[in-house]
Amino acid sequence: MVNGSMRTSLILLAIVGFAQSLVRVPLSRLPSVRSRLRVANQLDEFLREHQPDVFSRRYAQCYPAAQHYLRMGGKSTERLYNFMDAQFFGEISLGKPEQNFTVVFDTGSTDLWVPSSYCVSQACAMHHKFKAFESSTYTHDGRVFGIHYGSGHLLGVMAREELKVGSVMVQNQVFGEAVYEPGFSFVLAQFDGVLGMGFPQLAEELGSPVFDSMIAQGLLDEPVFSFYLNNNGSGFGGELLFGGVDETLFVPPINWAPVTQKGYWQIRLDAVKVQGALSFCYRSTKGCQAIVDTGTSLIGGPARDVLLLQQFIGATPTAVGEYLIDCVRISSLPVVSFLINNVEYSLTGEQYIRREMLNNKEICFSGFQSIDIPSPAGPVWILGDVFLSQFYSIYDRGHNRVGLAHLSGRSQIPLQITSYL
Repeated sequence: MVNGSMRTSLILLAIVGFAQSLVRVPLSRLPSVRSRLRVANQLDEFLREHQPDVFSRRYAQCYPAAQHYLRMGGKSTERLYNFMDAQFFGEISLGKPEQNFTVVFDTGSTDLWVPSSYCVSQACAMHHKFKAFESSTYTHDGRVFGIHYGSGHLLGVMAREELKVGSVMVQNQVFGEAVYEPGFSFVLAQFDGVLGMGFPQLAEELGSPVFDSMIAQGLLDEPVFSFYLNNNGSGFGGELLFGGVDETLFVPPINWAPVTQKGYWQIRLDAVKVQGALSFCYRSTKGCQAIVDTGTSLIGGPARDVLLLQQFIGATPTAVGEYLIDCVRISSLPVVSFLINNVEYSLTGEQYIRREMLNNKEICFSGFQSIDIPSPAGPVWILGDVFLSQFYSIYDRGHNRVGLAHLSGRSQIPLQITSYL
């Protein structure tokens, strides 16, 4: 028979064992590069210089014929990212002693990179830089890498290092040290680098992506991570949880959608509906494809569909491709719904309109943006943070599926973040 003291000890051990399988990373929410450019009266000029469509740039690899390549040492790379609207960031550490960096945890890419102390760009001067010579665990890789952003090429060298994410230590992690960061957007960015969380097929750097390293090194009980994004206007941005889910943050059941193509977290989107009066994707027996992307703020869709949607909600186009809404109309805007695996996810005007303050005046923007990706890869919708901040999202590599669940009442207030390890 187990006595009371032993029973208590077993319960505590069970709790500790469960807790060690979960790694929490608190997220902060800060103004985006787009917002900072707008305040500085530089947004119009920046966007004019960096068209065509920034969403098309980010997902250029979906296009059938690649036209722009960066070739170094026989390696061809093509990846066009845009983080102008990114607002959710978290902290990681590299090396021993630890060097801290703020990164975008991005399900729309796979590589990890941070600025190098040898970087010559103006953007690097504004951010934390990795000092390899100060770390006792640093290993030089010797290879070079390049990533093509909308504003130019990001160039760097590859290395291996101890990586701390939340409270877990990943050994011998491949990462990129950026020695040249392009464009004015990185100067204003509130993050130092990017930690990609897509499938290995997306990786530019040869080596295991961070999440794959965690799985391979047995650091997690489950090959799962989940996001709670808080978009209530406060600096608290929610949390990223490695190794499972936080059941206090959502209301069951979880709706699981299988990944249709490994690379991005890509799923089938059955239909997009606007107040029952407009529908997209429904004509196809295959529906549409959607990419679930924490590194993009907006919701993207085929230009023809999104233009109709903008007209239906009464959004007015600007000279730089944004769409304005009269703020007093928000409460009367139609509901926009996304049908995924026969479950409808509805967004009200309050949820899909972005509010910003400019010169003490509130301005309101549509949270929808055009993206045109031709067949066979397209059409593709991008479910960015405007969508994801309204639901709890789960990314399951063990079963190659994405889970969505409605937020619970507890998720509406800032959490007390604690570390389990």
